[in-house]
Amino acid sequence: MSEQLKLFTNDLFSCSCEEHKVQYFQQVKAKAPPVASTTGEAHQPNVIAHVEAESTPIVRNLEGEIKVRTMNTRESKGLAIAADVKPHRDTNVWIVPSQTGSKTYTVDLKAEPPTCTCPDYADHRRECKHIFAAQYAVRREGGETLPVAQKIVRPTYPQQWHEYNLSQTREKAYFQSLLYELCTLAEQPEKAQGRGRPAAPFCDLIYASCIKVYGCLSGRRNQTDLDAAYTRGFLSRSIRYNTVFKYLELESFTPYIQQLITESSLPLKAVEVDFALDSSGFSTCHYVRWFDVKHGGKEDWHDWIKLHLMTGVKTNIVTSVEVSRRYANDSPYFKPLIERTAQNFQLREVSADKGYDSFNNRRSTLIKGAIPYIPFREGEKNKPNPGNKGELWRRMYHFYKYNGEEFNAHYHKRSNAESTFQMIKARFGERLRGKTERAQINEALIKVLCHNICVVIQSMHELGIEANFIGKNEVCLQNEGI
Repeated sequence: MSEQLKLFTNDLFSCSCEEHKVQYFQQVKAKAPPVASTTGEAHQPNVIAHVEAESTPIVRNLEGEIKVRTMNTRESKGLAIAADVKPHRDTNVWIVPSQTGSKTYTVDLKAEPPTCTCPDYADHRRECKHIFAAQYAVRREGGETLPVAQKIVRPTYPQQWHEYNLSQTREKAYFQSLLYELCTLAEQPEKAQGRGRPAAPFCDLIYASCIKVYGCLSGRRNQTDLDAAYTRGFLSRSIRYNTVFKYLELESFTPYIQQLITESSLPLKAVEVDFALDSSGFSTCHYVRWFDVKHGGKEDWHDWIKLHLMTGVKTNIVTSVEVSRRYANDSPYFKPLIERTAQNFQLREVSADKGYDSFNNRRSTLIKGAIPYIPFREGEKNKPNPGNKGELWRRMYHFYKYNGEEFNAHYHKRSNAESTFQMIKARFGERLRGKTERAQINEALIKVLCHNICVVIQSMHELGIEANFIGKNEVCLQNEGI
């Protein structure tokens, strides 16, 4: 038995699959570890070691408990549709309105079994909420009194307004101090032999670039903030705006920013155990020309670059990031992102959309000790000879196919990756000011770095962690103003 299959069956899952019957499925369910009181504790592995873990069955019997729970959920929604929007008969079929939109679906109750045109029935080929709604409508026509539909209340999450207000009103002062600590971690590269002016310190250049992106200002308008930073001692020498432009175009600048992104996520090492992946585009100042087939003309659209990242689902901290061209596929970036995150974080769950659907991606997640919640693409089961992928693929596919509600409950955490992109774009802009491709890549990475520092600041107030990257110039929470 292969190493990853042992991990799948012994440590994470126990499953016995026989065609369409899943008898037992088990997951190691671990509670989130306690929040570290200091950043030093966050780096200690024993903080994670004290997590209370318990083994709880996810699927005991497909034809028993899980199936009943799934049917009850759809039946409850069908009852709500029958009571609120009231389906109507059209000759031999029923027209059932959508519960959330303006669409309608056709239900044929005379078919064996009953059919529906909704996506849920197309995916699972079993009774959906629209079929239940039509059945309830038939019972109501027969004079039967329908039961009262249970109102489904969506969970809400209260905001810690006092802590949030403190983090926002103090953010800029904390940002400057934490950024200074992070930049001191950047080592100065060796200067090439030859004549010329001495190069500006890399730590100063990274600091000046981040201040420019954080303020969402042009380089010239940002000059006042750079002069103030030099006066306060955050810069060792005065940096001019044109110097920032020049160094942002250097390819050697990129690995330093990526390393600082990783370092900025470490204070939340003891908090994040579930992660999500996604990608999004950032538009540039360049244009690409498209030929519009429909209207027979040409259009100029903004070009863009693509940002791939892995983020924690609790605080939206970015743990690893890659940048690609606009048409790059998402799946090849899955493995480097998860491997870089696994170097510093303990992984429990990893969620991603169908763009990352790959057997190798799921196997890489299992090898890192986490459970992959990646949905299968349409027709995956119908591909020629899917059995060549082995028992591991077969068991993962059965869990996704026959335990949809349990799978979706975990997969829904993937939406936090979209929330992370929204936070970055809303705070620092979705457009890049750089003129060259390398400057645009570095600017996009700096947006992520600034986002991470802001997340750490908010976590300091709401979760009580301390951020101290270099052991001096310590940033700690105080009740008085800074």
